[in-house]
Amino acid sequence: MRRIFKILLPIIALLATTSLVTGCWLYSFSGTSIQPDVKTICIEPVQNRALKVNPSLANSLHEALTDKYRKLTRLEQVEDAGDLYVLAVIEGYDVSATAITADEVAARNRLTVTVKVKFVNEKYPEENFEKNFAGYEDYDSDRSLDEVEATLCDTIIEKIVEDIFNATVANW
Repeated sequence: MRRIFKILLPIIALLATTSLVTGCWLYSFSGTSIQPDVKTICIEPVQNRALKVNPSLANSLHEALTDKYRKLTRLEQVEDAGDLYVLAVIEGYDVSATAITADEVAARNRLTVTVKVKFVNEKYPEENFEKNFAGYEDYDSDRSLDEVEATLCDTIIEKIVEDIFNATVANW
């Protein structure tokens, strides 16, 4: 009897593991949950409609989005007629004071970027949404925005892209 258990136990464990891995077709190790019949994604070029315009921001955001989906999903990126669409518009690019000194002077400033995203899933329209995503970074007011803008924008873009990715294909 023990001999049968010694032989059957590894076989049962192997079958159970195999069925769990193949049965969870909706989840991947990158954290995405994309239906198996969804094969393509169209990421439209990002438009910049903010009152204050950073000329490289829209292109940087678009590149970061395409890289994220290329690296972490199996989706083929297409120019049109995709199963999924991501349309992003930069609607805000604002600097505000976050910490005021006793002399009523800003000690720290905050750069905030707001992006409106329309996500369309042609095969599963119940997943469609329109939503705003925002990211911000603080910096010392003794430095000008021009000095820190590139670094701040890189960090903000990284946060916003992560949020967009999670909302669209990770269902977080």
